[in-house]
Amino acid sequence: MTEPHKATRGSALEAPAQIETAILAGGCFWCVEAVFRELDGVVKVESGYCGGTRETADYQQVCTGRTDHAEAVRISYDARRISYEDLLKVFFSVAHDPTQKDRQGNDRGRQYRSAIFSVDEKQRAAAMAAIERLTRDQFFKDPIVTEVVTEHPFYPAENYHNNYAACHPSQPYIAHVATPKVEKLRRYFGHMLRDEPLP
Repeated sequence: MTEPHKATRGSALEAPAQIETAILAGGCFWCVEAVFRELDGVVKVESGYCGGTRETADYQQVCTGRTDHAEAVRISYDARRISYEDLLKVFFSVAHDPTQKDRQGNDRGRQYRSAIFSVDEKQRAAAMAAIERLTRDQFFKDPIVTEVVTEHPFYPAENYHNNYAACHPSQPYIAHVATPKVEKLRRYFGHMLRDEPLP
Protein backbone atom coordinates (compact mmCIF):
# COMPACT_ATOMS: atom_id res chain seq x y z
CA MET A 1 0.00 0.00 0.00
CA THR A 2 1.43 3.37 -1.00
CA GLU A 3 1.41 6.43 1.22
CA PRO A 4 -1.09 9.18 0.36
CA HIS A 5 0.39 12.02 -1.64
CA LYS A 6 1.62 14.85 0.60
CA ALA A 7 1.21 18.44 -0.48
CA THR A 8 4.42 20.41 -0.85
CA ARG A 9 4.99 24.14 -1.03
CA GLY A 10 3.57 25.43 -4.29
CA SER A 11 1.74 22.18 -5.10
CA ALA A 12 -1.80 22.04 -6.43
CA LEU A 13 -3.00 20.61 -3.09
CA GLU A 14 -1.75 23.59 -1.10
CA ALA A 15 -4.41 25.97 0.21
CA PRO A 16 -4.82 29.07 -1.96
CA ALA A 17 -2.89 32.14 -0.88
CA GLN A 18 -4.60 34.73 1.30
CA ILE A 19 -2.81 37.91 0.25
CA GLU A 20 -2.96 40.82 2.66
CA THR A 21 -1.11 44.14 2.91
CA ALA A 22 0.99 45.79 5.60
CA ILE A 23 2.54 49.27 5.39
CA LEU A 24 5.47 49.98 7.70
CA ALA A 25 7.91 52.88 8.04
CA GLY A 26 11.18 52.55 9.92
CA GLY A 27 13.83 54.83 8.49
CA CYS A 28 15.41 54.40 5.07
CA PHE A 29 13.18 52.18 2.98
CA TRP A 30 16.21 50.47 1.39
CA CYS A 31 17.01 48.85 4.75
CA VAL A 32 13.46 47.97 5.75
CA GLU A 33 12.75 46.45 2.34
CA ALA A 34 15.93 44.34 2.49
CA VAL A 35 14.75 42.74 5.74
CA PHE A 36 11.21 41.88 4.71
CA ARG A 37 12.22 40.46 1.33
CA GLU A 38 13.86 37.60 3.24
CA LEU A 39 10.70 36.33 4.97
CA ASP A 40 8.79 33.24 3.91
CA GLY A 41 5.20 34.17 3.11
CA VAL A 42 6.09 37.65 1.86
CA VAL A 43 5.32 37.81 -1.84
CA LYS A 44 6.16 41.43 -2.68
CA VAL A 45 7.81 44.43 -1.03
CA GLU A 46 7.58 47.93 -2.53
CA SER A 47 9.38 51.06 -1.40
CA GLY A 48 7.35 54.24 -1.34
CA TYR A 49 6.04 57.25 0.55
CA CYS A 50 3.16 57.43 2.98
CA GLY A 51 1.65 60.26 5.01
CA GLY A 52 1.88 63.23 2.61
CA THR A 53 0.32 64.23 -0.69
CA ARG A 54 0.70 62.82 -4.19
CA GLU A 55 2.12 66.11 -5.49
CA THR A 56 5.18 65.94 -3.24
CA ALA A 57 5.67 62.16 -3.24
CA ASP A 58 9.06 62.09 -4.94
CA TYR A 59 12.48 61.38 -3.49
CA GLN A 60 13.99 64.83 -3.90
CA GLN A 61 11.09 66.55 -2.12
CA VAL A 62 10.66 63.89 0.55
CA CYS A 63 14.38 64.16 1.41
CA THR A 64 13.82 67.75 2.51
CA GLY A 65 11.80 66.44 5.46
CA ARG A 66 9.10 69.03 4.81
CA THR A 67 6.47 66.96 2.93
CA ASP A 68 5.23 64.93 5.95
CA HIS A 69 5.83 61.70 4.04
CA ALA A 70 7.55 58.76 5.69
CA GLU A 71 9.77 56.48 3.68
CA ALA A 72 7.72 53.29 3.90
CA VAL A 73 7.39 49.80 2.50
CA ARG A 74 4.20 48.14 1.33
CA ILE A 75 4.38 44.42 2.06
CA SER A 76 2.12 41.92 0.32
CA TYR A 77 2.07 38.67 2.28
CA ASP A 78 0.27 35.36 2.40
CA ALA A 79 -1.53 35.37 5.75
CA ARG A 80 -1.69 31.56 5.64
CA ARG A 81 2.11 31.43 5.85
CA ILE A 82 3.07 34.47 7.93
CA SER A 83 0.97 36.56 10.27
CA TYR A 84 0.74 40.31 10.68
CA GLU A 85 1.94 39.82 14.25
CA ASP A 86 5.07 38.08 12.96
CA LEU A 87 5.74 40.98 10.61
CA LEU A 88 5.47 43.32 13.59
CA LYS A 89 7.96 41.22 15.58
CA VAL A 90 10.52 41.65 12.82
CA PHE A 91 9.64 45.33 12.42
CA PHE A 92 10.25 46.14 16.07
CA SER A 93 13.22 43.89 16.77
CA VAL A 94 15.23 43.91 13.52
CA ALA A 95 14.08 46.36 10.85
CA HIS A 96 14.61 49.54 12.90
CA ASP A 97 14.84 51.12 16.35
CA PRO A 98 11.32 52.19 17.38
CA THR A 99 12.62 54.41 20.19
CA GLN A 100 14.22 56.97 17.87
CA LYS A 101 11.90 59.85 16.99
CA ASP A 102 12.07 61.27 13.48
CA ARG A 103 15.38 59.54 12.82
CA GLN A 104 17.22 56.25 12.43
CA GLY A 105 20.86 56.44 13.35
CA ASN A 106 22.44 59.24 11.33
CA ASP A 107 19.37 59.58 9.09
CA ARG A 108 17.45 62.49 10.58
CA GLY A 109 14.14 64.03 9.60
CA ARG A 110 10.40 63.46 9.70
CA GLN A 111 10.69 61.18 6.65
CA TYR A 112 12.60 58.64 8.77
CA ARG A 113 10.00 58.34 11.51
CA SER A 114 8.78 55.04 12.91
CA ALA A 115 5.19 54.46 11.84
CA ILE A 116 2.64 51.74 11.22
CA PHE A 117 -0.01 52.63 8.66
CA SER A 118 -2.78 50.20 9.56
CA VAL A 119 -5.11 49.22 6.75
CA ASP A 120 -7.97 48.23 9.05
CA GLU A 121 -9.03 48.16 12.68
CA LYS A 122 -7.66 44.66 13.19
CA GLN A 123 -4.17 45.78 12.21
CA ARG A 124 -4.43 48.89 14.35
CA ALA A 125 -5.41 46.80 17.36
CA ALA A 126 -2.56 44.34 16.73
CA ALA A 127 -0.05 47.19 16.47
CA MET A 128 -1.24 48.83 19.67
CA ALA A 129 -1.16 45.48 21.48
CA ALA A 130 2.42 44.85 20.31
CA ILE A 131 3.56 48.25 21.55
CA GLU A 132 1.81 47.76 24.88
CA ARG A 133 3.40 44.33 25.33
CA LEU A 134 6.91 45.53 24.46
CA THR A 135 6.48 48.48 26.82
CA ARG A 136 5.18 46.28 29.66
CA ASP A 137 8.02 43.81 29.21
CA GLN A 138 10.57 46.68 29.04
CA PHE A 139 11.96 45.24 25.82
CA PHE A 140 13.57 48.62 25.11
CA LYS A 141 15.35 50.91 27.53
CA ASP A 142 13.70 54.01 26.04
CA PRO A 143 9.99 54.61 25.23
CA ILE A 144 8.61 53.41 21.91
CA VAL A 145 7.70 56.38 19.70
CA THR A 146 6.14 54.47 16.78
CA GLU A 147 3.07 56.19 15.38
CA VAL A 148 0.05 54.01 14.64
CA VAL A 149 -2.20 55.75 12.15
CA THR A 150 -5.08 54.88 9.89
CA GLU A 151 -3.76 54.09 6.43
CA HIS A 152 -2.73 57.03 4.29
CA PRO A 153 -2.37 56.58 0.53
CA PHE A 154 0.84 54.77 -0.42
CA TYR A 155 2.76 56.31 -3.30
CA PRO A 156 5.31 53.95 -4.92
CA ALA A 157 8.85 55.28 -5.03
CA GLU A 158 10.91 55.69 -8.16
CA ASN A 159 11.79 52.33 -9.70
CA TYR A 160 15.48 52.47 -8.84
CA HIS A 161 14.69 52.31 -5.12
CA ASN A 162 13.12 48.86 -5.30
CA ASN A 163 15.40 46.01 -4.22
CA TYR A 164 18.14 48.62 -3.86
CA ALA A 165 20.14 46.75 -1.22
CA ALA A 166 20.36 43.56 -3.28
CA CYS A 167 21.31 45.50 -6.40
CA HIS A 168 23.98 47.57 -4.64
CA PRO A 169 25.49 45.35 -1.91
CA SER A 170 28.87 47.12 -1.92
CA GLN A 171 27.41 50.63 -1.62
CA PRO A 172 28.79 51.92 1.73
CA TYR A 173 25.40 52.80 3.23
CA ILE A 174 23.99 49.37 2.34
CA ALA A 175 27.09 47.58 3.65
CA HIS A 176 27.07 49.43 6.97
CA VAL A 177 23.35 49.83 7.66
CA ALA A 178 21.17 47.43 5.65
CA THR A 179 23.39 44.34 5.60
CA PRO A 180 23.76 44.15 9.42
CA LYS A 181 19.97 44.21 9.75
CA VAL A 182 19.62 41.30 7.33
CA GLU A 183 22.34 39.40 9.18
CA LYS A 184 20.50 39.99 12.47
CA LEU A 185 17.28 38.69 10.92
CA ARG A 186 19.02 35.54 9.73
CA ARG A 187 20.55 35.03 13.17
CA TYR A 188 17.37 35.40 15.23
CA PHE A 189 14.56 34.53 12.82
CA GLY A 190 16.07 31.75 10.74
CA HIS A 191 12.87 29.71 11.07
CA MET A 192 10.93 32.44 9.22
CA LEU A 193 13.19 32.82 6.18
CA ARG A 194 12.51 32.00 2.55
CA ASP A 195 14.75 29.52 0.78
CA GLU A 196 15.97 32.51 -1.24
CA PRO A 197 15.13 36.26 -0.96
CA LEU A 198 12.54 37.64 -3.33
CA PRO A 199 14.04 38.30 -6.79
